[in-house]
Amino acid sequence: MPDAWPTEQWPEDESINRWWQDGFTDGADPEYEEQILPLARHHLQGARNVLDVGTGEGQLARMAVGVEGVECVVGVDPTAAQLSAARLRAGGPAYVRGGAARLPFPDAGFDAVVACLVFEHIDDVDSAIAEVGRVLAPGGRFLFFLNHPLLQAPGSGWVDDHILEEQYWRIGPYLIEDKSLEEVDHGVVLPFIHRPLSRYVNALADVGLLVTRLEEPAPPPGFLERADEYAHAAAFPRLLFMRAEKLA
Repeated sequence: MPDAWPTEQWPEDESINRWWQDGFTDGADPEYEEQILPLARHHLQGARNVLDVGTGEGQLARMAVGVEGVECVVGVDPTAAQLSAARLRAGGPAYVRGGAARLPFPDAGFDAVVACLVFEHIDDVDSAIAEVGRVLAPGGRFLFFLNHPLLQAPGSGWVDDHILEEQYWRIGPYLIEDKSLEEVDHGVVLPFIHRPLSRYVNALADVGLLVTRLEEPAPPPGFLERADEYAHAAAFPRLLFMRAEKLA
């Protein structure tokens, strides 16, 4: 494997694209169905023009089309295979190929931008957040979903200690930014970049995006039913959601 994928590029690997399309979309993943999509739907209320950054095969963009008041939804993604699947699944959004650090859209063209589990794969996070600020109209909102940085710290993981007869979640060096290649399924390897929460919040503030809502929801029931190892860790949030608004 290479040391790092090209900046903001989801690997053009058919096994990875198929893994995502089969396992996390169209009702296959309870965290999306029970948690992410409802949160996004709620916070998109009142938006008219929506941009989904890192849209993949378009699951979130398709949902946004059905939100009351939304008139236009555009999904942008750097990966041709994902966009091909998005267009085949249709549903109403328009799709454009492009990267988060250089969005192919004019200034202030959207009143809502969504990024779901995307920025932890992007090297140039400062440029990507600045681009969100650029394409948002004053007063617009950014709905920002991340794998919770606490659980993504390097070396973190579930420990089943047979000596102490305890189960617990080990937290790695949280304050250290770290890039690694992680095997998320058999034969499926993805780049992950761990950053502490303050890194994201300060980058948002630097471009005039003020965090007005932060949520750390517990894993949803459907996920806990499928993952026995989390039965004793239901109070550990896997998801971090922030709503940030562009200052006028």
